Amino acid sequence: MMSTINLARRGQNPLARAKLAKFARHAIGVAGFLLAWQLLGMTGLFKWMPPAAETLARTFSLAVDPEFLGDIGGTLTAAVIGLPLAVLIAVPIGLLLGTVPVVEEMTRVFVEFLRPIPSVALIPLALFFFQPEINAKVALIVFAAAWPILINTLYGVRDVDPLGKETLRSFGFGPGAVIWRVALPSAAPFIATGIRLAASITLILAISVEYIVGGSVGVGGFLIEASTGIGMDALIDVVAVLIWAGVIGLIVNILLARAERRLFKWRNT
Repeated sequence: MMSTINLARRGQNPLARAKLAKFARHAIGVAGFLLAWQLLGMTGLFKWMPPAAETLARTFSLAVDPEFLGDIGGTLTAAVIGLPLAVLIAVPIGLLLGTVPVVEEMTRVFVEFLRPIPSVALIPLALFFFQPEINAKVALIVFAAAWPILINTLYGVRDVDPLGKETLRSFGFGPGAVIWRVALPSAAPFIATGIRLAASITLILAISVEYIVGGSVGVGGFLIEASTGIGMDALIDVVAVLIWAGVIGLIVNILLARAERRLFKWRNT
């Protein structure tokens, strides 16, 4: 019994050491970047570069700033509303296009026409049709986030093993059952990847709308206020806000990636 436990512990040690080494490499990389940033700022060669120490201090101070926390909440609210709506719209359409070739051929021109349109270019149109600003942000997020989900769903359905579908049909299952029992589970990893890609798009678009429109609530609105200042203090504020935008996107991506690995462990085996 003890020998089994010892073997198990020995088997876990390499994995733990590998994770620790990976974390150490990441930490060393970040520390090296910050050190280089600080040294370059101290040399005075780049007068426009804000000092790393002061910028990080401002970044940490924003974490307890009620106004900034409220702006983060405003940005995330639009993203949290828009992303599920995009999933509810894009996944059924992707399943339909992937399982009914005739429909896919009939709508291909519209898909290829609409997909390349920059979502930011639609901001004036969204503001015209959707009021207040939060509705315009959600509408644009749904439009932009739906495309990676739809395309991944479409390709995921196409990748389904035809033998599985034919097996269910041979047992008398209808098209709906084939989609529910075979196509959707097989395409689920592709859909999850599309959702992870769409999540970053939601944050980018929400902040872009806030910045262009000049909304009173949101990271983009806070960024406008920070950029209206003068001198190095204003630049430090802008960079600190941008760091937080990157941190939020990184956290969201990590959480979705971990959820994807847990849900689809068989995909990595």
